[in-house]
Amino acid sequence: MADNKKIKTALISVFHKDGLDEMLKLLNGYGVKFLSTGGTKSFIESLGYSCDAVEDLTGYPSILGGRVKTLHPKVFGGILNRRDNEGDREQIAKYEIPEIDLVVVDLYPFEETVASGASEADIIEKIDIGGISLIRAAAKNYNDVVIVASKHQYAPLCRILAENGDAVTSLADRRFFAKEAFGVSSLYDSAIFNYFDEDDASAFRAAVDGVSHLRYGENPHQKGKFFGRFDDMFEKLHGKEISYNNLLDIDAAVNLISDFTEPTFAILKHNNACGIASRPSVLEAWKDALAGDPVSAFGGVLITNGEVDAATAEEMHKIFFEVCIAPSYTDDALKILEQKKNRIILVLKKIDLPKEQYRSVLNGVLRQDKDTYVESVSDLKQVTDKAVSPEQVEDLLFANKVVKHSKSNSIVLAKNKQLLASGVGQTSRVDALRQAIEKAHSFDFDLKGSVMASDAFFPFADCVEIAHKAGVTAIIQPGGSIRDNDSVDYCNKNGLAMVMTGVRHFKH
Repeated sequence: MADNKKIKTALISVFHKDGLDEMLKLLNGYGVKFLSTGGTKSFIESLGYSCDAVEDLTGYPSILGGRVKTLHPKVFGGILNRRDNEGDREQIAKYEIPEIDLVVVDLYPFEETVASGASEADIIEKIDIGGISLIRAAAKNYNDVVIVASKHQYAPLCRILAENGDAVTSLADRRFFAKEAFGVSSLYDSAIFNYFDEDDASAFRAAVDGVSHLRYGENPHQKGKFFGRFDDMFEKLHGKEISYNNLLDIDAAVNLISDFTEPTFAILKHNNACGIASRPSVLEAWKDALAGDPVSAFGGVLITNGEVDAATAEEMHKIFFEVCIAPSYTDDALKILEQKKNRIILVLKKIDLPKEQYRSVLNGVLRQDKDTYVESVSDLKQVTDKAVSPEQVEDLLFANKVVKHSKSNSIVLAKNKQLLASGVGQTSRVDALRQAIEKAHSFDFDLKGSVMASDAFFPFADCVEIAHKAGVTAIIQPGGSIRDNDSVDYCNKNGLAMVMTGVRHFKH
């Protein structure tokens, strides 16, 4: 076919050489001529293959500390010349420019250098010039040239060449590699721009490698994809394909559990905790988390910050759930949990979560710092005559963590570091509170001696009054209303304790 092209000459100059030997062996077997620079040339020759030096082609050595090696008309002319263009053919013949049919090049590790804490001088030196130029040139001329811009593309090229035979590629093959190459260059340029842009946020530039094609989106009639490196955060041990909605709940679960240090178990449904408890053991935490709402727990996402043992797994196995996340599992626990073939079992790895959040809105993107603030005892401002007890402080801080991760408007009722009930996603804080009270009563919880947390201030004393009549004895809220005194006065008249944090945790 006319679209098929044979690779006769390959320019190879790479930073990462792992896996390169297999590709070189295949290309050499097809009689491909090698052209290279510096360390890559030495590597090729160490394998016993002949390799011409780029500097012999250009007539110039590597100069300026390696900043200029391949930037020369004899290199770029060899890549960019159009094989079916008579004028191009005449010019490369006149200037003795050899055709280059395959370019294998990667980029200096810019992001890794930034992450290492290196000096700015070292970082700047990792801004690739020749490599990015070679990638763009070869990708532009995909009609005639194959571009391999990452070590991750070594294996696909080998597979295609083996299938086609005789170092031949189709136009579709070359276009695929060009697309992958522009993906590499866009990711690289975005990283460099964001480094220079720092906190200015003058423009939104984001590029994420890796895509998972989901069965569908939030609903079956919506297409869904996940762009990200899921395997960097989790090891999937068992279960069916992870869905779009699974990912939303997993994200909510991980963010919630990250605020707890003592053994804690949480059950989430639709991004909100329907059960959560902190206890001396994971098993106890599970039992009391489930007690918070055994109905909503059906089909939920479970997460704990401790190891799941056999005894805990036996109790978990009694209900249907979609996903379980933990830092580790005993072998006996896995044998129990894996009895359900579709049950997704994930190991949460130790990894730093992103510090920024993005959300598509209208025809643009919202960006904000992630809400990572976790209140401590020192943040609590006593505003009532009655002081909170040490036990109440623990419950208040527990409840405040839960309300932080609940959809606004939100109210959380808790006692003994157990979620009794919550009202979430309501248009009125009064509705949220009434929802929580009704739900707690439906599961036979006694609210006497419980605490209440609100994600935002009380503009009126109505919530405080309703909570008091339900049995709440201590309240935590951010404060900040011009009518804060209404709530404080009610507490003082009725013997309630209230603390304010000065920090609001809206979650829309």
